[in-house]
Amino acid sequence: MNIFEIIGPVMVGPSSSHTAGAVRIGFVARNLLGEEVKEAEILLYGSFLATGRGHGTDRALVGGLMGMKPDDYRIPNSIEIAKERGIKLSFGEAILKEGHPNSALLRLKGESGKKLEIIGESLGGGRINIAQIDGIETNFSGENPTLIVHNLDQPGHVSEVTAMLAHKSVNIATMQLYRSGKGGRAVMVVECDQEIPEEGIRWLERVEGILKVTYLKKAEDE
Repeated sequence: MNIFEIIGPVMVGPSSSHTAGAVRIGFVARNLLGEEVKEAEILLYGSFLATGRGHGTDRALVGGLMGMKPDDYRIPNSIEIAKERGIKLSFGEAILKEGHPNSALLRLKGESGKKLEIIGESLGGGRINIAQIDGIETNFSGENPTLIVHNLDQPGHVSEVTAMLAHKSVNIATMQLYRSGKGGRAVMVVECDQEIPEEGIRWLERVEGILKVTYLKKAEDE
């Protein structure tokens, strides 16, 4: 346990789980989308749904989606700011199976038309977990440089990713593999010790059988 976990995050709002954690979920989702958010459907679950409005969870998520950090004084006015920027927002209830009590399902559309769906969980003390991306289960915090590769479930893709990282002198901290079913869609989530050069990511995008590459830079909201 470090000092941050003991005293909690520097933040605007009454609750590290409902406010600071929610900001980080939005912040990481925006970075995963890789561009400005133009439409966001925000669906809340469990305690987020029951008490989120009083704790400012909705405003915290919207603030994070616009790149705000947990201590940003604009968070209480984030929904109004989003409307001024022409961001289309909608709110509702998430129907999840065995979801974490503090969960949000975000369906996003960026300025280029790019879409992303994630489920984020607030674990307390401002810590979060990204539990699902585009319908496939994941498990990462967003605190380290993270590469997410969507690919067809075929031999060779894992070695292509690891070879690229080795060529760029990037050390792998953790690697998680998920798939929808044998021969279907698969996802690699690779947390790294160093940032991945842009040319390595662009190379992966051109590899046959790789459907989508998302890169999350090291969290800058601490």
